[in-house]
Amino acid sequence: MFVDSHCHLSFPELLGRVDAIRAAMATAGVDAALCICTTLEEFDTVHGLAARYPNFWASAGVHPDNEGVREPGVDDLTALAARPRVVAIGETGLDYYRLGSRTVADMAWQRERFRVHIRAARASGKPLIVHTRSASADTLAILREEGGDAVGGVFHCFTETAEVARAALDLGFHVSFSGIVTFRNADDLRAVARLVPDDRLLIETDAPYLAPVPHRGRTNDPSLVPHVAARLASERGVAVEHVARVTRRNFERLFAVETPAATPGGTSTDG
Repeated sequence: MFVDSHCHLSFPELLGRVDAIRAAMATAGVDAALCICTTLEEFDTVHGLAARYPNFWASAGVHPDNEGVREPGVDDLTALAARPRVVAIGETGLDYYRLGSRTVADMAWQRERFRVHIRAARASGKPLIVHTRSASADTLAILREEGGDAVGGVFHCFTETAEVARAALDLGFHVSFSGIVTFRNADDLRAVARLVPDDRLLIETDAPYLAPVPHRGRTNDPSLVPHVAARLASERGVAVEHVARVTRRNFERLFAVETPAATPGGTSTDG
């Protein structure tokens, strides 16, 4: 029924509990999840999850916040994107939230990394998973300059303004909402969630972070994504089944996959 379009099951908080998480997903009606890569060093673990389990997929990318890690080239990313069950490039983008003593000018390395990911997405034909925080103007400008509209993708864990959402939609991107949309002080974000059209809407956990109400403060996992769907349904005046249906269809279309029913066990034979 539900699909978690963005989670980090390779992170230590979750990796040792994957079987229990999958059982909880099945109980909650969460049929599939996209496991997100944040460093090249992490890729084999992320891809291993997708290769083992038939309702998991993987991405290939280096998160904008990660420093002191192997820097990706276009060839690196396109090679990883060609692996079985890798369906997207990212998580990539820009994050100026924790500049500290640095200036935006000092983040040129981050902007160049983002450009490399966009070029790899265009070369591989895979959609982009975009992270943007306190950097929306540069994020949108670089997407336009590099032809990101040619591949599209998703602005994940969206927390920006309605204007940024409209610009992302104009570029052909989807907009994904996390547990933040359930938080008490997220009225502005809920207003944005009401304007995203059905055919561009996705839901996610960003697990292990941002557990939705009523589980806020605990370690998040994909079994909790129905709470995100329920709040979106309430805000949009539709049944939760409608949100589940359209977000699942959008996930399948964007990432060119067919989602199977979730099973607590079992392994993939194609990865």
